[in-house]
Amino acid sequence: MAFKLKFMMYKTFFNINLKNLKSMPTKTQESTETLEKSNSKLSLENKTQKSGKESLKKIFEELLQDTYSAEQQLMKALPELAKASYNEDLQDAFENHLQQTQRQVERLENIFERLKVDKNGEKCKAMEGLIEEGQKIIKEHEDGVTRDAALIIAAQKVEHYEIAAYGSLIELADVLGLDRIADTLEKTLREEWETDELLSNIAQDVNDDAYEYSSQESEFNSLSSKN
Repeated sequence: MAFKLKFMMYKTFFNINLKNLKSMPTKTQESTETLEKSNSKLSLENKTQKSGKESLKKIFEELLQDTYSAEQQLMKALPELAKASYNEDLQDAFENHLQQTQRQVERLENIFERLKVDKNGEKCKAMEGLIEEGQKIIKEHEDGVTRDAALIIAAQKVEHYEIAAYGSLIELADVLGLDRIADTLEKTLREEWETDELLSNIAQDVNDDAYEYSSQESEFNSLSSKN
């Protein structure tokens, strides 16, 4: 009886350990599971990288289209700004920038052709608003140095918008490995900086003249009111 009881205890202990042993993962199983997890993680990272690159490419293309729309609108607006300018240097600056903008548009068209991307997207609302601001200045101010001062401010807002746009395009082109396109865009960015600096230099003389004119006008009005 004691022997039989002892035998049953050994059998139960053996079955429990055998069950636990079967449930324990082997080294091969552990290696397989680790490899599967690693492959799954790598696949997810590859998908994320691919998705991220595709998203950046889409953002880049949309910004190209937006910038192209902006330049097209500016080409139509610059002759009007040149005509409304009283200062000859400012008038020349607008006319020269028109020729410059035409070359910049051609560069963008070449980029669209290289990328095989449609150049026509949504209308650039930002540039539309900036141009409307310039047109408002022309309507509300009489021809003269005071209007020139306001026109320069409006024109520099345009330049700063373009500088931001081209700077962003260059950064995205670098990330996407579009080195030659980045170099092309860099040429335009330098031109925008140069135009902005030229406008700042013209503004120094224009603002001085506008201030002197305003002072004389105030003095004249004061004398007229006394008489």
